[in-house]
Amino acid sequence: MAKKAVASLQKGEGRAYAKVIKMVKSPKTGAYTFQEEIVHNEKINDFFKK
Repeated sequence: MAKKAVASLQKGEGRAYAKVIKMVKSPKTGAYTFQEEIVHNEKINDFFKK
């Protein structure tokens, strides 16, 4: 399924978006989880600051 999402971003205005992945540590268990989103290129830094 990820291949379809990435492939659809290659056409037209989709190049203005990127799939970003961030590691988030759980305060309760201490385990790491991954948070994935597709965001506009101008808002990538805002995603990592959250």
